[in-house]
Amino acid sequence: MAVDYATLKKGGFMRQKQKNNFSLRLKVVGGHLDAKQLKVIAEVAEKYGDGHVHLTSRQGVEIPFIKLDDIADVKAALAQGDCEPGVCGPRVRTVTSCQGKAICPSGCIDTYALAQEISERFFAMELPHKFKFGVTGCQNNCLKAEENDVGIKGGIEVKWIEDKCIHCGVCEKACRTKALTEIDGKIVLNSDNCNYCGRCTKACPADAWENNEGYILSFGGLFGNRIHKGEEIIPIIHDKEKLFKVIDAAVAFFRDNANSGERFRLTIERTGEEKFKEYILNAYNS
Repeated sequence: MAVDYATLKKGGFMRQKQKNNFSLRLKVVGGHLDAKQLKVIAEVAEKYGDGHVHLTSRQGVEIPFIKLDDIADVKAALAQGDCEPGVCGPRVRTVTSCQGKAICPSGCIDTYALAQEISERFFAMELPHKFKFGVTGCQNNCLKAEENDVGIKGGIEVKWIEDKCIHCGVCEKACRTKALTEIDGKIVLNSDNCNYCGRCTKACPADAWENNEGYILSFGGLFGNRIHKGEEIIPIIHDKEKLFKVIDAAVAFFRDNANSGERFRLTIERTGEEKFKEYILNAYNS
């Protein structure tokens, strides 16, 4: 019987150069695996692979040297540990994220929770080519959000609370973009310089800043044979519903306008930057 390699690849089993051997890509959301999952992955690697796993550049886990005849048993064994195969090919891939504000002091948003929501909504969706989401918690940009087709970066829009301020100067020193200046006893925020990093409010010893967390989006990142930094089109978004409305629009634009085998960035260029910008702005303003 002929082997349906395309279907196997769609289900995360990638052919190796060694005949009848496959490297199994697992579904990992936001780089998060619990001890139970790690245990079963190790057991499967020892029993059905060659005893090692590969950690991918996108926070994934791959188990190489899976034999063709063992694929069904491997799936069943992984399911016992709440693990499931990932996907390859022209579809939405694993969503990556840093640890975000739940763990990292610099984090501005709950990145893992957002990555889970994105994964539940889009993971494995069939598209003209692969499509990648990346979520990073702050301007430190550990996840390099702009490398993704849609990148999401956490930010905090701040407002000074005058009656709480003790005029210690800490916020000015913490600001790396020189967006804050004290003039006549008042802290003046230059919004053109502010990048929503949140360093001022995190450093303030007097809680003299009102915080409004949000999401900074970039579109069309590419980091392969050709490199292109994803571009920001809209202001910081504070509303989760609006965030997903804009993300839905970006995915729909790609689905409806891309040629088969064409990455998102190339679709934007071929159809026109202004057309895509208008499409995204309409979703943002609706």
